[in-house]
Amino acid sequence: MNRAPGRTRPPYARRARGAALALALTALCALTAGCGDDGSGGAGDKGAEGKGKGHLTFWDNNGGVRTDVWKKIIKDFEAANPDIHVAYVGVPAESAQSKYDTAIQGGGLPDVGGVGTATLAEIAVQDALEPLDDRLADSPLNGQLSKAMLDSVRAAGGGDRLYSLPTSANSGTLWYRTDLFKAAGLEPPTTWSKFYKAADALSDPGSNAFGFTIRGGEGSIAPALDAMYGQSGITDFWRDGSTTVDDPANVKALERYVALYKKDTPSADVNNDFKKMVAQWDSGRIGMLSHNLGSYQDHLAALGAGKFRGLPNPTLDDGTRVQVSNPVDGLGLFKSGKNKAAAWKFIEFAASHESNSAWNESAGSLPANTEAAQDSWIQQAEATRLAADALDDGTVRIVQLPYYLPDWNTISKADNEPAFQKVLLGRMSVKDFLGTLADQLDKAQAEWQEQHG
Repeated sequence: MNRAPGRTRPPYARRARGAALALALTALCALTAGCGDDGSGGAGDKGAEGKGKGHLTFWDNNGGVRTDVWKKIIKDFEAANPDIHVAYVGVPAESAQSKYDTAIQGGGLPDVGGVGTATLAEIAVQDALEPLDDRLADSPLNGQLSKAMLDSVRAAGGGDRLYSLPTSANSGTLWYRTDLFKAAGLEPPTTWSKFYKAADALSDPGSNAFGFTIRGGEGSIAPALDAMYGQSGITDFWRDGSTTVDDPANVKALERYVALYKKDTPSADVNNDFKKMVAQWDSGRIGMLSHNLGSYQDHLAALGAGKFRGLPNPTLDDGTRVQVSNPVDGLGLFKSGKNKAAAWKFIEFAASHESNSAWNESAGSLPANTEAAQDSWIQQAEATRLAADALDDGTVRIVQLPYYLPDWNTISKADNEPAFQKVLLGRMSVKDFLGTLADQLDKAQAEWQEQHG
């Protein structure tokens, strides 16, 4: 792989040190009685299996957004298990990781918590999560969960163990304005060729009309990678020990994609996160938006039924569809819990058909439970149904992003979101951007492999 010349970077801090720090702090607390204890400990505390009843603490890692449906699931669980009480704690998504880190170091972890693949590695590397493989093997859920989601969770944990039971996944979706497409006589953007044709045809900057809106602000890297791999057709993130992000085919694909900026997209896109991007699409004359299933209700409220559709990511002209892995949400069982048997009952209940269906219907996400994925609400929600069908029938080739790297979030956010803005503004070449990104990823991967043998 070609790398950007002259670009060096200090080695990433090894997150494994976090585990040692957590152990040291836990020991210090035990010796000095300097830390409170709510029944759960921190990393290194092995907890206990318990008697399958009593009190549990559950942390919702997207508190405030799905609070109502979680409280309904908890109410149903307690009705079915009257000897178990679940205390709900809503944690805002933006602060969930820091709250987990603080609890790992100082004690106070919950029995069960929401743990998605995007943050799983940072928790697992601190030895805070119980592997769930054996429990799932002995569970009625065995064989009822999406293989693709199980694979993504295992990949996020390093490839061997299941550190979170998957409950849902999002999916990259190309939303398009059916009214604008019909007026222009355009075919649905099912392929990348049709996508670029529509982006040009629907753009008239002088009239404030654009074919596409591109994400240039916070959270820009994953959709850029999705568009890049989707066009290049490359299906492996690593090849011969190096990342493929700077493969010449990917460079060419991203160059074509970013060339849309200001020509077929609004200039404000360079600073737009998903909220601004979605609001702009819902209120303006923009033909297409690449987001995910979660924005459906926003579009419905703003545009009304019949004026838009959501499709899985475009295919190549030969029908090949490639997309990067989307974060899979799930439930983790913490090692420090004193009532693991009861906690596992709650996890099983939440991932069962009825509960998993109810949660995902409220979120508009893809259920991990394969029976829930056949429920009527999915058949009526076209974008979700199409995404589920593509995932289940094996027509999508998934490029697994390296969520297992403890430094993935740093690399894909703080380190490179500002650089991607420079690319959009013409201040950095795509080749240099991807070369620098590849260099950082290769260093992080080498460090991870050194730690894990």
